[in-house]
Amino acid sequence: QVQLVESGGGLVQPGGSLTLSCAVSGITFDMYTMGWYRQAPGKQREKVSWLTLNREISVAESVKGRFTLSTDSAKNTLYLQMNNLEPEDTAVYYCNADHHFMAKQYWGQGTQVTVSS
Repeated sequence: QVQLVESGGGLVQPGGSLTLSCAVSGITFDMYTMGWYRQAPGKQREKVSWLTLNREISVAESVKGRFTLSTDSAKNTLYLQMNNLEPEDTAVYYCNADHHFMAKQYWGQGTQVTVSS
């Protein structure tokens, strides 16, 4: 059974930092594009940062220079370090695994990030 479990969300002031974690079980990273998405109220879900087939890290323009994706293969865990947070970063953040060659995609349950003073 595949599970993606996010943690680390919360309330933070503008300019603050948070680190999200996604514990993955049932799959291995090498067959999937692993990434983070977010969805703000009333908006479509958007891609934030992801690890491509070529093991390169891509980042959305809106978070470039502030968010950093990393992985720990030994723990099968994906991280998202978020610095200099802005109110516009408020959203539910989701971990995603998308198989490179097959129509298989998995989502975590999401973790709420709220940036407010």
